[in-house]
Amino acid sequence: MRRREEERGDGVLRDRTARLYLAGVVVSGFGTSAMWLTAGIWAKSLTGSDSLAALTVFAMWAPTLVGPVLGGIADRVRRRPLLIVCNLGMALLLTTLLAVDSADRIWILFAVLFVYGTTGVVMDAAETALIAGVVDQRLLGGFNGLRTTANEGMKLLAPLAGAALYARYGGGPVALLDAATFALAAGLFASMRVRESPPVPLPEHGRRSATPEAIRRLRDTPAAGPLVLAAAVTMLLAGLNGAVIYAVVDESLGRSPAYVGVLYAVQGAGSVLTGLLAGPLLRLVPERVFAAAGITVFAVSLGLRALPHDAAVLASAAGVGAGLPCVLIAAMTAVQREVPGVVLGRVSATASTLIFAPNAVALGLGAGLVAFVDVGGLLLTASTLGLATAWVVARRAVGGVGP
Repeated sequence: MRRREEERGDGVLRDRTARLYLAGVVVSGFGTSAMWLTAGIWAKSLTGSDSLAALTVFAMWAPTLVGPVLGGIADRVRRRPLLIVCNLGMALLLTTLLAVDSADRIWILFAVLFVYGTTGVVMDAAETALIAGVVDQRLLGGFNGLRTTANEGMKLLAPLAGAALYARYGGGPVALLDAATFALAAGLFASMRVRESPPVPLPEHGRRSATPEAIRRLRDTPAAGPLVLAAAVTMLLAGLNGAVIYAVVDESLGRSPAYVGVLYAVQGAGSVLTGLLAGPLLRLVPERVFAAAGITVFAVSLGLRALPHDAAVLASAAGVGAGLPCVLIAAMTAVQREVPGVVLGRVSATASTLIFAPNAVALGLGAGLVAFVDVGGLLLTASTLGLATAWVVARRAVGGVGP
């Protein structure tokens, strides 16, 4: 009975540290999701540019390109104080967005978003390392499940709330709301009672070789390496999809930028569903089959988004939300299972960068392309590449490669 509770995640909520951390995830996740959408609407409203609207997301994703370097900060200092300082720093920084009231001040928004993304990479690394050290190892599976549910659940509510708040009062109040969530998260982290060992500094040669060694580990791991590569390709296509979403809403559907909030809410619902079903499904099918099925759903949904109809675009949002997490879950599960624990930290951080950096690149590339190419043609091309990726992953699964 106790084991069944742990697998469901029920036992996690009995741990005070886990409860406080999950509360912080809910609070900060709400503010982040609201700000993420509002930033694009803000840029679009002030400048009228779809490209600049897409670049707001790129500004937040770009720091993942140097994820292993930024993540190393969390290994050189105590994690809980680092989380408190980062959250308080972001709470103060977000107040500068009150000055963004015209197109010639849009650079302030982009500067803040870049720092936002940089701080997020550091905090993700610190949170992962901190929780792994203070939460009972038997509860980590349930904890990670609840964390995913909390993150995706906020994406259902926050985008709509942020868009509505922006439509009524403008971007300033949304920035203040996000600042308040960071301040509250800092208080929750400060309330956590944890004992951290002093950080052990890496030798200079260890810092230089950490990332190449991690990449070699992934390359030489038959189960994890191909799935990480498939996830990277899928996230590249997801970045193109994200870059054209404002053009789809404006040009194809003829709706206001705030309608993007509805699409992201529907996408979040699809992700929540996948998060709830991932555990049972992975016990029934191999990781490669699970990943291939998800990529297929994602790719078909990209093609569906090219149709200029509300119903088709809403269905595509649900499909993207349901399909995209599958390959990400499969890839990271394979990394956790196959990579030795002594190098798992830097290997998992490197895997995350390899997976998510293409998304940042594609967001930047797509922001430029959307001004010159047909959006429908771009989506159909991305859909075709996605189906090809799913076919390769499924072929390996049928061929008996990997678990």
